[in-house]
Amino acid sequence: MPRPKRSNPKTKHQAIVLRKVLTPAERKLWSRIRNDQLGVTFRRQHAVGNYIPDFCSPNAKLIIELDGSQHLEQEQYDEERTKYLQAQGYRVIRFWNNDVMHNTESVILAIQHVLEERQ
Repeated sequence: MPRPKRSNPKTKHQAIVLRKVLTPAERKLWSRIRNDQLGVTFRRQHAVGNYIPDFCSPNAKLIIELDGSQHLEQEQYDEERTKYLQAQGYRVIRFWNNDVMHNTESVILAIQHVLEERQ
């Protein structure tokens, strides 16, 4: 029996587009979590349903979202998105872009802590 698709073609195409343009915070965090540096594989802009999380580890069932100031105005959307992703079995953690840029080590430690909890 074929595996159900995790997203639709429109969302998948949008994820491909987003992978080509990283924010400075995404670029900085990606340099620290790519290539299994934390012991798990992360994907950038990995489509899940109709949503495209910033970073996703399907094996660890962990999603990392980076929030800029625009997220102050879209709290309800973010809440719905998080609920959907959690319903798919993911744990969603969020960091402000400013924290990634200025407190990178604290962000990495928080991610490692969550990964250790999942084991």
